[in-house]
Amino acid sequence: MSRVLTGIQSTGRPHMGNILGAFSPAIKLANKSTNDSFLFIADLHSLTQVKNPTELKENTFQVAAAWLAFGLDPAKTTFYRQSDVTECVELSWYLNCFFPYQRLKLAHSFKDKANRLEDVNSGLFMYPMLMAADILLYDADEIPVGRDQLQHLEMTRDVASRINHKIGDVFVLPKPIIQAEAQLIPGTDGEKMSKSRDNIIDLFASEKEIKKNINKNIITDNTPLESPKDPDASTVYKLYKLIASESQAQDMANQLKAGGYGWGHAKKDLINCICEQFAPQREKFNHYLNNRHEVEEILNEGAIKAKKVAEATLIRVKKGLGYNS
Repeated sequence: MSRVLTGIQSTGRPHMGNILGAFSPAIKLANKSTNDSFLFIADLHSLTQVKNPTELKENTFQVAAAWLAFGLDPAKTTFYRQSDVTECVELSWYLNCFFPYQRLKLAHSFKDKANRLEDVNSGLFMYPMLMAADILLYDADEIPVGRDQLQHLEMTRDVASRINHKIGDVFVLPKPIIQAEAQLIPGTDGEKMSKSRDNIIDLFASEKEIKKNINKNIITDNTPLESPKDPDASTVYKLYKLIASESQAQDMANQLKAGGYGWGHAKKDLINCICEQFAPQREKFNHYLNNRHEVEEILNEGAIKAKKVAEATLIRVKKGLGYNS
């Protein structure tokens, strides 16, 4: 059985773009019976930018509740908070001591963030070694990564190889599972859905809020009701096509092309589709909002399982380095 590890950012309540682009494939992989899956919320990584403790805690909870609402099965997946297994912090120090400074300077993610963030701290610079510790601590065989994250996994393999060469084979060298490029999910303005652009659709909002958001923020042209319209040039249709059945999407396209079907009709169908299709997940998410102890129990149980693996790895590493374990 292959051990697969996935880390998820604790950036608060996920929007439609996050869920359609990342959640579904990740949950399918995590729940696969042939995998021994570990999935953690990377709340220690979040500290590089989020310094408000209340915000940090709430972001973590919202992410956990969302993953559970969309079908992550804690009986099949070891699901935990990164900060609950502090062995990763200790291991990251050992890794830092074996990894060249010049190599860290070449990290693409640090260069990108250093150019656009106000808070450029040393945590951002050391980020790849904490990520490496997250992976190596659990003897992960496979890591799902996008092409933009491949460099970090290469660094992980590099530092693991350096230490294995010095003290013996204490680490498993993980292999990448290269994920297909995430599907572009348009926001209400037609650009990529993103919190920074303020163009998101919140699937966990009330039906009234979803209706207001779509009617107000998706701007359509002034083509008369009776005139034909180009569905592929429409944000409304592009979003509808992502979540509706193939026959429903084709029906909307045909009606738009034929005329007599306006943008108001199309928005109404989109709103109804969102509200109906994601009603079970919205209900489950709201259940967790009102029963936060259930999420805490799941994360705590996951941390206990993860910690057993982490402790065994750390004992092995410390013994190899010459420390009392």
